[in-house]
Amino acid sequence: MSETRYSFTTELWEWKAKKSWTFVSVPEEVADDIEERFGRTAAGFGSIRVEVTVGDTVWRTSLFPSTEEKTYVLPVKKAVRSAEGLEIGSVADVAIEILLD
Repeated sequence: MSETRYSFTTELWEWKAKKSWTFVSVPEEVADDIEERFGRTAAGFGSIRVEVTVGDTVWRTSLFPSTEEKTYVLPVKKAVRSAEGLEIGSVADVAIEILLD
């Protein structure tokens, strides 16, 4: 794990309030480190800009703090799910790079 890069394996889930949104939850120990090191740089809604890699797909988005999940959550758009053959309940290897600029 480099200074601004994290990797973890997690399950895709669907947001109850809006079924068309799919997320993964950042594991607690990773989320705690991100909050401690980068939380002060958060933008609107407490978001933290990241570059994400899942399989061969790379995209930029933001992590969002979730009081319901008690961690950061990461949206996984349909194009990524389709390209990587993922669906709700699939387990994915996720790498994130915190974008500091």
